[in-house]
Amino acid sequence: MDAYRLLARPEEGKATAREALGHQLDSPYLHNPLYLIAFQQGDAAAMEHEAALVMGKPGVEDVMLNLRSDTAAYSGHFAEAREITHRASDSAERADEKETAASYVASAAIREALAGNARQAAQLALTALASSNGKDVQAMAAIALGLSGDAGRARRAADDLARRFPEDTLVRLEYLPMIRAAVSLAGGSAGTAVQDLAPTTVYETGNTNGSGTLNFYLYPVYLRGIGYVAAGQGPAAVVEFQKILSRPSVVSNEIIGALAHLGIARAYSLSGDQSKARAAYQDFLALWKDADPDIPILKQAKSEYASLH
Repeated sequence: MDAYRLLARPEEGKATAREALGHQLDSPYLHNPLYLIAFQQGDAAAMEHEAALVMGKPGVEDVMLNLRSDTAAYSGHFAEAREITHRASDSAERADEKETAASYVASAAIREALAGNARQAAQLALTALASSNGKDVQAMAAIALGLSGDAGRARRAADDLARRFPEDTLVRLEYLPMIRAAVSLAGGSAGTAVQDLAPTTVYETGNTNGSGTLNFYLYPVYLRGIGYVAAGQGPAAVVEFQKILSRPSVVSNEIIGALAHLGIARAYSLSGDQSKARAAYQDFLALWKDADPDIPILKQAKSEYASLH
């Protein structure tokens, strides 16, 4: 089912679910990919239906709640996303999945950082680190801290990961480059950030979350895109954001799927293509038409769009 979902073959994914159910092979885990397929197809009723089927089921409810928090953030509903993330983390704790609970908080910290909510991002990152030093939690928290301007803590976390997991593929080729790039971006060294991300090209379109409990696809690509924008390299940035926009079934309801519209708008503007920039800004603002009004990146986007000639 999930392979069909990722390949943008949703009807075959749903048919596989029906086949399983026809053999009395119902499982709570069927409903998470079905929820994401429904998101892919814009079917809000089906999303709610799949979510309702797993509520109250320990070890599964938390995964669905986390998916719902991602969906809320995708539309710019950060207050709602925070509340649902808290519920997801609590649910995982009750199921004695402490590492999973911390991973939800750490991934939410990245979400906040990308939206410009540095204070909330740092708080969530430190909360996650207080609960776990697992490699996925520590890496995601460090990325959030780096993006939020806490270079010291981010570097210390990166050094610790490098020491503890010297041969780990994801740590070496994904997590450490992303942490270093996050620090470089926050420090105003966009060119260095792009260089930091060079090792990630091997696996950047895969799920770089080692635990498999989270969708964490294409984040190196997004960071490289914003690095190119910050460096004033519009055409190069367009290429990176297009990688995300051309894979909606892979990115799914991750926030970078929405933010990539803004990223490519900025890239087109830098490239001098104001028509495409205007259309991309409109796409982003349509996605976030009901978003919480106080999100820094939304305020920036509205200002940039208003200033287009």
